Formats: sequence, C-alpha cells, structure tokens
Amino acid sequence: MAETVKLVCATCGQTNRVPRERLAGGPKCGSCGEALADGRVHELDGLSHDKAVRDDELPLLVDYWAPWCGPCRMMAPEFAKAAKSLAPQVRLAKLNTEDHPAISQRAQIRGIPALVLYRRGREVARLAGARPAADIVAFVQGHMAARA
Repeated sequence: MAETVKLVCATCGQTNRVPRERLAGGPKCGSCGEALADGRVHELDGLSHDKAVRDDELPLLVDYWAPWCGPCRMMAPEFAKAAKSLAPQVRLAKLNTEDHPAISQRAQIRGIPALVLYRRGREVARLAGARPAADIVAFVQGHMAARA
C-alpha cells in the first residue's frame, strides 16, 4: 500500500489523505476541489490554521503578517516565490494577525513578518523579518535536513 500524507485544505478545513507519490501531480481536496500542494501561498483562518499546524504531515511554513505592515507587503512576492520553489514537499501559508489576534498571541508572535516552520504539530523554527525567497528556502531546507 502506498504511503499517504495528511493535508488540511486551507479553504474548507477538510483533512485529506494523499499518496506521497501523487504530491507533485497537484492533488485536490476531496471535499471542495481546492489544490492542496500546488506551490501557492494559502491564506489561513483561525480554524484552518490550528488544524493544519496540528494535522499536516508535510512541513508547513506560516507567515504571520498584517495588511498595514510595509515589510510584510514587500515580502509577499518573495514568500510566493519560495512557495513555488519548495512545493510539493513543503506548504506555505499566511495568517493575518490583525484578523486573528488570539492565534498570533498564542503563537507568541512579537513582531511581523514572522515565519514559523511547523512539522507534525510542533514548531521546528522561526525567522523574524522580511526575507528574500532564497533566504526563506534556505531556512526551510536547513531545518528539514537537520530533522530528516
């Protein structure tokens, strides 16, 4: 039987089991049809954030940001480039700290932009400040290699 990984849909919150060898083929949510590991950055809400952090079996890098934050807006295209580069082995998502202050408080976000790398329900590492795509990719790959 093929090894599967659990991925939480950022749109509807449904947990999906995807065969690992099909990750590169653009798997879609069985409930709503949204792409699960397509190299795009997905916006999380409170429910999908908590469920994805807890249940995703792929590493998940979350950008905690706010619309009024200049460095956050400047980093957004770089974060999107990193998402394309890291897919389908790592998923990248954003959480608006202004819309979800309780989650940012619980995650102990002290400044934004803040990148937090999660794996199997645990925080692996964090990186503060706006970064170019190459730095984001190196950060994730360095921490994934150390945990492999």
